[in-house]
Amino acid sequence: MKTINLIGGGRVGQTLGRLLARDGQVQVQDILTRSLTSAQQALAFIGAGRAVGHMPELQPADLWLLAVPDGQIAPVAAALAHCDSLPPATVFHASGALGSELLAPLRDKGWQVASAHCLLSFASPRLALEQFAGTPCALEGDAQALAELRALFTRLGAQCFDVRAQDKMLYHAGAIFATNFLPVLQDLAEQLWQHSGMPPPLVKHLRAALLQNAVDNIVALGPQAALTGPAARGDSALVASQGQAVLHWDNTAGHAYQALSALARQLAQRQPPNSMPLP
Repeated sequence: MKTINLIGGGRVGQTLGRLLARDGQVQVQDILTRSLTSAQQALAFIGAGRAVGHMPELQPADLWLLAVPDGQIAPVAAALAHCDSLPPATVFHASGALGSELLAPLRDKGWQVASAHCLLSFASPRLALEQFAGTPCALEGDAQALAELRALFTRLGAQCFDVRAQDKMLYHAGAIFATNFLPVLQDLAEQLWQHSGMPPPLVKHLRAALLQNAVDNIVALGPQAALTGPAARGDSALVASQGQAVLHWDNTAGHAYQALSALARQLAQRQPPNSMPLP
């Protein structure tokens, strides 16, 4: 059975580690995080492996996952490359925005390198486990590593596809718009409602009902057909006056309202992809 070492035991590392341990086709071996205590906490969730406190304690492995913050990928790869006792293997990181070129020090020593990004909100490892099936997984890197990771993530339930290294920033920006900005927009909406005097129980009710209805409409109809509101109707006068009101309430939110309204108008005016031009 092949072995895998995990460097980084945050939400992504814990989720993928638990999935791998549950799958049983790859043995989770060593888990290294910023401290032995956090490594032990990750181990408790993953349910397999050995918590280690320092990089020299890591054993050789067939696969290596660097589930660390983006800014730590290159330093960790460089540190691993200086561990002469570790034979070449397959190593991949989990960043959505950055490519496998950050692992160049290891590639130069004969390692196969790649990146694998699962397009899922890892707000909670336990929730992520329940939501993982069918998750898109963007793969990029060396051909041999990609073949191995494609088989591995497909077995875990992901839907794998290839992405070019030069496209990863834009690919990940799409994920930011789809997931990370949604809580920001919801928080803004709730602040505006609360400022307007809406009772807190109604705010909480709308968080569940209005947001869920909007998501259901997007899933059923697509973004363009689900779009409503003054920008979609072309009511430029209302958009302008409402934008000024929000701008007066909060400068940053006002500029966001104006920019999003302009994008909403573009979406409303876009020709549907399956429509035929008029004669």
